[in-house]
Amino acid sequence: MSEHAGSAGAPLWSAEEISAAAAAMSERVVELRRKIHSRPELGLENPITQALVVAALERAGIDGVRRGNDCTWVTADIHGTADGPGKGRCVALRSDTDALPLDEHGDEPFASSIDGRMHACGHDGHVAMLVGAAELLHANRHRFAGTVRVLFQPGEEGFGGARIMIDAGALEGVSAAFAIHLQPSADPHVVAWRAGAFLAAFDDFSVVFRGAGGHASSPHSTRDPVPAIGPLVDGLSHVVARETDPDDRVVISVTQVRAGTKENVIPPSVECGGTIRSISRAGGERAREQLERVAVGIAHARGLEVDVEVRPGYPPTVNDEGVVKRVAGVAGELGLVTAHMPSTYMGAEDFSYVLERVPGAMVFLGCGVEGGGPLHSDRMKIDESVLSSGVALHTLVSLQLLAGKVV
Repeated sequence: MSEHAGSAGAPLWSAEEISAAAAAMSERVVELRRKIHSRPELGLENPITQALVVAALERAGIDGVRRGNDCTWVTADIHGTADGPGKGRCVALRSDTDALPLDEHGDEPFASSIDGRMHACGHDGHVAMLVGAAELLHANRHRFAGTVRVLFQPGEEGFGGARIMIDAGALEGVSAAFAIHLQPSADPHVVAWRAGAFLAAFDDFSVVFRGAGGHASSPHSTRDPVPAIGPLVDGLSHVVARETDPDDRVVISVTQVRAGTKENVIPPSVECGGTIRSISRAGGERAREQLERVAVGIAHARGLEVDVEVRPGYPPTVNDEGVVKRVAGVAGELGLVTAHMPSTYMGAEDFSYVLERVPGAMVFLGCGVEGGGPLHSDRMKIDESVLSSGVALHTLVSLQLLAGKVV
């Protein structure tokens, strides 16, 4: 796109122009998404994705691209050269870059080429949308005032990459932040938003019941820990259903059970693992106490010993009311459908650490296709036409936040 596209000197350009410009770059945005999808990377080290991002930003002429030394993050500042209310302000746009450890079972020609790795949470699309927005903003930098900082963050899937980037100064000077999360369980081009707790907090836990093993034919001569599993699952379901305020939602799920080595051996111990989801710090603290109480009570009743470990995860992702309502307004200006979420989605995100530091928002962008799976599914697919909508949304939201346009 020419640097002088549109009406020269205009401090902001219209939603219609932005949508058209985003649509015009759709082919290369989709191409980038497919390249990333075919080579998924895990955790904090995503060098292939980092190289693709850096190459795309530099090809667009964006100066001052920074790479992380502690992990493979990328940042770049896009400086508007016009005069206007955004002068001296900085707004951050963020994408995550890592994939998940599972095998892909889809039929796309660009499916994962690496066994045990798949972009099943949409991060490949997140990267492509943000690269497109960075290119669009840079090409039109003469039309706005202020700075847009783009953040490409590894390690969202449980590694807390956002904290590492914050510690490295990613939010220095930033006054507001915005992120988009693709949602394959929603119709394409639908922007779902919510003020307050948008996503839940999470903690992971493990419970180990210890008894005394022996021959399976003689359980009376053992202290069998296996029968403790059922009461633990039932007990946790009980405390969530009967002791938790439904307006302060909590989910406790046992997702792993590890025990035994052979059919005729009663094992000496059994381990259960799972996750706690909560929408408030108080709810999370209460759930941790309930987990401990239930596990200890079961162990005592069965003559077992028990170890309970809770590993702290991410805090809730809390959207600023004014910012998220402005985002919903922007989505409407772009011709996208908007939907207010009546309750918190109980997934978790480390964008929460960003929103603890600066006001901002995350929204879902629907991308569902027939036959595709939900988030974290081995058959997840996305409607790639929504990627240009994400480019436009990133672009116009950043301009309006720079201009101080919040509800």
